[in-house]
Amino acid sequence: MVKQKIIVEGGRRLQGEIPVQGAKNSLLPLLAATALCKGKTVLHNCPRLTDADAAFRILDCLGCKCSRESSVLTVDAEQVCDNQVPDDLMQEMRSSIVFLGAILGRCGSCRWSTPGGCELGPRPINYHTDSLKKMGVVIEEDGGFMNCTTPKGIHGAKISLPFPSVGATENIILAAVTAKGATEIHNAAKEPEVVDLTDFLNKCGAKISGAGGSTIVIEGVKELRASEHTVIPDRIVTATYMCCAAITRGELVLTNTKHDDLSAVFPIFEKIGCSVYTYGSDKIYINARKSLVSPGKVTTHVHPGFPTDSQPLLMALTAVLPGTTIFEENIFSCRYNHAGELNRLGAKIDVRERIAVVEGVKRLSGANVKAPDLRGGAALVVAGLACEGVTKISRISHIDRGYEAIEDVLRSVGASIKRV
Repeated sequence: MVKQKIIVEGGRRLQGEIPVQGAKNSLLPLLAATALCKGKTVLHNCPRLTDADAAFRILDCLGCKCSRESSVLTVDAEQVCDNQVPDDLMQEMRSSIVFLGAILGRCGSCRWSTPGGCELGPRPINYHTDSLKKMGVVIEEDGGFMNCTTPKGIHGAKISLPFPSVGATENIILAAVTAKGATEIHNAAKEPEVVDLTDFLNKCGAKISGAGGSTIVIEGVKELRASEHTVIPDRIVTATYMCCAAITRGELVLTNTKHDDLSAVFPIFEKIGCSVYTYGSDKIYINARKSLVSPGKVTTHVHPGFPTDSQPLLMALTAVLPGTTIFEENIFSCRYNHAGELNRLGAKIDVRERIAVVEGVKRLSGANVKAPDLRGGAALVVAGLACEGVTKISRISHIDRGYEAIEDVLRSVGASIKRV
């Protein structure tokens, strides 16, 4: 594989309009859900991402027929003939575990290995496995693999999650939609991506209520039929481009957004000093021409709190804001891998376990840096836009997992950025 880099020459003020792509964290569970639905599912607003490509290959291995035309994906799951996900695909992305619930729901058995993905600290799969065991799934270890069977079929259960895990909530839903009886998920994840998944499944004939709240109820149905659905806008990508506007003291209009999903993000930008307005059904205007200051303290929480995925992006922005910003990370224990790389650009960030203290500096300087993970890589792009000189970012395969042609998007609004 050819190693690529993103090269950013800082100092350009961004101005213009950016249409926001569909949500990666919604698209992947939706693709898993298509395996449950007999017939041809059509998904709109699907970005070209390497994680989506990996999900496509998983569906191919299961016997589905997949195709893409621009941003429209079609999955024909009439004949699912396999129940095993190859180890290399499981290792390629963390979200591959969401296929477990879908395959069990369709085939009644599955063989899989521990998934890979970004190293952000422990993300226990026992939330998934313990829940599925309560629904009648028998799980046995076999040389690094897990053999999952349902001797008496999957049945409904009352499940209380120790933590409102998005992935575990989605896996339970996917296994429960065609199970016998009703399933209740207590302390369920409330993220918009969970709501998007249930909206799609209900179109396909599922009976799910309560999504977006702490208790979700799923009444099992005999089967699901394929449907058509539009993936929601990506709220993390939206926050990324808002950070790009702010760090360059720019002015952007973001279209194809969903205002309600950003309720915890807007107040931070307003506190910094940006002018943020929403208008129409899907547009956001951000203007950062005023003098900006540190937001003080930023604490990540599960939805509807400030999202952990936006934390690295905001940290890049606060690195050049006057004052001290304190970040408290409450979701992942290793979510500061980007801090060291930002310091290579001249930032002053001190990390102490779950706390990171950012002392704003007047300027950053371009350097060679490596993307540590998906959002950390995007944070380096944000920082590079404000650097004096040239920033060269390697390991950009991380960025490509969640951003569609980020260099093309930013160049369209005035950035000096390219991929080599």
